[in-house]
Amino acid sequence: MKSERQSCAVAFLKAAIAYYSSLGIKVERVMTDNGSCYKSFAFRKACKRLGLKHIRTKPYTPKTNGKAERFIQTSLREWAYARAYNTSKERAAELPRWLHRYNWHRPHGSIGSMPPISRLALTRNNLLRLHI
Repeated sequence: MKSERQSCAVAFLKAAIAYYSSLGIKVERVMTDNGSCYKSFAFRKACKRLGLKHIRTKPYTPKTNGKAERFIQTSLREWAYARAYNTSKERAAELPRWLHRYNWHRPHGSIGSMPPISRLALTRNNLLRLHI
């Protein structure tokens, strides 16, 4: 997103819910840090409209948000600084391809060297239909 303001946080939340819905996943809760955009009335209202329980991490407790922290480390190593980009725009253009590889193809040690998409137990036909 372009910023960490409440409008971008709400837009991202709606896009994420729509994406997961397209995969047949019903989101029930969302966990965020304590950034002002997540404490905003607009974000609270969006969660309520979407039927989501909003959970915030404890301040200064990184273990609460360990998976997100690990993802950030991996994305920095494998995408952001994996090679020299000529511009920030070029780096941003690579992000969707990297995210696709990360979620659909890259083996993850914590889930038996399978990609995260395998956790959905989709049938082969559904997986091929949903796969881009």
